[in-house]
Amino acid sequence: MGASASRGRPARVPAPEPEPEEALDLSQLPPELLLVVLSHVPPRTLLGCCRRVCRGWRALVDCQALWLLILARDHGVLLPLARSCLPPARDGRPSLLGRFCERRPIGRNLIRNPCGQEGLRKWMVQHGGDGWVVEGNRSTVPGAPSQTCFVSSFSWCRKKQVLDLEEEGLWPELLDSGKIEICVSDWWGARHDSGCMYRLLVQLLDANQTVLDKFSAMPVPIQQWNNNVCFQVTHVFSNIKMGVRFVSFEHWGQDTQFWAGHYGARVTNSSVVVRARLS
Repeated sequence: MGASASRGRPARVPAPEPEPEEALDLSQLPPELLLVVLSHVPPRTLLGCCRRVCRGWRALVDCQALWLLILARDHGVLLPLARSCLPPARDGRPSLLGRFCERRPIGRNLIRNPCGQEGLRKWMVQHGGDGWVVEGNRSTVPGAPSQTCFVSSFSWCRKKQVLDLEEEGLWPELLDSGKIEICVSDWWGARHDSGCMYRLLVQLLDANQTVLDKFSAMPVPIQQWNNNVCFQVTHVFSNIKMGVRFVSFEHWGQDTQFWAGHYGARVTNSSVVVRARLS
């Protein structure tokens, strides 16, 4: 009976497997068209992956034409600035414009961990008294990425970052063009029951770390019983000398009561921003 039942069913024929689609070989495209295609790839992928495909792709990623296409489409306002101070076309340094497009150094804060979201990471610190700690803000700081701050102690506490402008994505011809400015800002304040002192020093350095320009501020100390006041210190380096390659940013704080613990100046939302002078 089993044999006759199976004889009555039609045999199942397996469906044919689809043929694999032929991969598109971009290397067959004319260089001009391939350049347009690559201009839609994220800069980090271009530099980290596409540049390694072959010599031809490496040459395209290293050429200025690709990055000028990307700038024109995604950052049009910066295109005249970049064009006006391009390095020589045969310059041996690869992908200078690529690093510029990837890291976007114009208009962003170059200071790392400005509010203490990551503790003391990225800062060179000198602990006075009981040292630096991170606490929540007692007054709202507008525009801060985090409402936290670094709090100093009863002896001078110091923090410092040195920014490598070329590593951030700028290049010497641009830095020396006279068409950029460096804007500095820092917020400092006190807790209501303790007075405090604060100092800021920002220096523009050449490749050998020689000081070419500087700005310093040491405002009048905040007195005790102050309603948690906070202040902003700002400065713009608008006439940047030839040769600037680094920015050194450092500030100090301490309290005026000399109390154990953390009652000194509270600093936060530090920023160093490079801006284009488009006028």
